[in-house]
Amino acid sequence: MKNNKKGKILKIVLTIASIALFVGLIIYLLPTIKGIVTPDGRIVFKEKLDSMGIGKFFVMLALQLAQILLVVLPGEPLEILSGMCFGTFWGTVFILGTVFMSTALIFFLVKKYGKSYVEQFFKKEKLDKIENSKFFRDSKNIELVMTILFIIPGTPKDLLVYLGGLLPIKPLRFILISTFARFPSVISSTLMGASILKGNLKMSILIYILTFVIAMVIIFILNKFDKNKVTKDAIDAIK
Repeated sequence: MKNNKKGKILKIVLTIASIALFVGLIIYLLPTIKGIVTPDGRIVFKEKLDSMGIGKFFVMLALQLAQILLVVLPGEPLEILSGMCFGTFWGTVFILGTVFMSTALIFFLVKKYGKSYVEQFFKKEKLDKIENSKFFRDSKNIELVMTILFIIPGTPKDLLVYLGGLLPIKPLRFILISTFARFPSVISSTLMGASILKGNLKMSILIYILTFVIAMVIIFILNKFDKNKVTKDAIDAIK
């Protein structure tokens, strides 16, 4: 009982610290963010990022881990910011690397503490709905369905990470799926961030539209050919 109480207190403290760090970073960058639409403004913004030195890596690492472990921060803005900080290639490597580490940690925490651990982050009613779905009980297709869900932009990937420890799936396979199936979504966001910093706003808008279109096409194909409607059921369950 005491350990559970300490865990909740620690979570609250870490959540407050993460939000404060995120807000602090935004306040620090806000004066230069406003001018990012002009060439001179982008140079000033880049110089401000560079002035943080290796500190920007540790700040982004803390925010990215908090985003997945505590589920308190939005994922896509951090991915776009990673593209601004590190460029498309290294931004993508950074995001996938932190996702791999945090997913492994969460998976084994859920395996150890069970559903009660997941309920600290998501409503019990939501988890019950998922457990009663075809998606949760279909061990034969679970890996394929999880891969599809992680690929589709807009699905609640943080929830999917926490579900991994409750599903009939091998640890390494799940961790690899949850990391590398995000690649299309992650690289589109980091590419958008890098494009914004280079002043290529048209490319950023095009990437956003293309990502949306691809998501719609994937969902259409799934609805058309998924005869058992397992994937559709999974999407409905995690909404």
